[in-house]
Amino acid sequence: MKRIAVIGAGSWGTTLAQVLNDNGHKVALWVRNPEKANKIAQSRYNTDYLPQLKLADAIEITSDLEKAVSNAEILLLVVPSHGMADLCCQLSQITDCTDKILVSCTKGFEYHSGMRMSELIKSYFPCATLAVLSGPNHAEEIALRQPSATVIACQNEVVANELQKTFLNDYFRPYLTDDIMGVEIAGSLKNVIALTSGIMFGLGFGDNSQAALITRGLTEITRLGLRLGAQQQTFSGLAGVGDLIATCTSKHSRNRRAGEELAAGKTIKEIYSRTNMVIEGINATTSAYALSQRYNVEMPITNSIYQIIYEDKNPLIALQELMRRSGKREYII
Repeated sequence: MKRIAVIGAGSWGTTLAQVLNDNGHKVALWVRNPEKANKIAQSRYNTDYLPQLKLADAIEITSDLEKAVSNAEILLLVVPSHGMADLCCQLSQITDCTDKILVSCTKGFEYHSGMRMSELIKSYFPCATLAVLSGPNHAEEIALRQPSATVIACQNEVVANELQKTFLNDYFRPYLTDDIMGVEIAGSLKNVIALTSGIMFGLGFGDNSQAALITRGLTEITRLGLRLGAQQQTFSGLAGVGDLIATCTSKHSRNRRAGEELAAGKTIKEIYSRTNMVIEGINATTSAYALSQRYNVEMPITNSIYQIIYEDKNPLIALQELMRRSGKREYII
């Protein structure tokens, strides 16, 4: 039995707390808001995110960060990308994490620096053992204990194997890799492609368009990942094409829904006002575009969605221009 703190009580953090409790571990779920923490502790339901999931009585619900992490061996960091720096700052005042395993479960880039989550976490805890968990994992389905697979990226093989055993059960199956860079790039950039998928769906385009988008979107993600030093096989696996398919096609995808609203003429402000969920693809588009420019990587889909979001370009015109580019051979890189 492991002592584990899940830091962040959105839909994904709440679901991971259930997975780990089902596996017989002692789990604390940290909720930022004390009032909300008390409500969840009493009702055992996180009604804001997963009203269908009743949390086991054995899961400790707390808004006291020090209490949650002080005795934990493993910390799962499951806050939105824009909140990760603040969380790490708070956490660093409690522990240096040298005796803990940190698992980043957040997809995206830090908005101001453009750092990946593992880079950001390492800047606060340089001596900590770090892993990344990512894959085609809609919390709504895993909360119902529907079979799902994921990837754990860690460069310490002993720790990786231990984490795999910690998460593995009959509905949640983690695979291992040492490619932290590739897993994070894939998990972050698939949200950019999913925004485009939503726009195309909102414009009434069908399966041919979606298939082309997913295939060429994967090419862009792979191209940038390889330029940054990631491993090519990562992008053909669960963290790459698997997560991309799930996010571009699922009714659960917040990024796809946001793309549909962009196609309908909604502004970013209007889209955010209609949900309490984080839409990681909007901020990730800025970072992806900046990386493509910095490393001179051709990413036409990313450039088009950037123009739609930040330069008010008409979505239909942007997609028409994307299609009219000069002909090319089908190269991955």
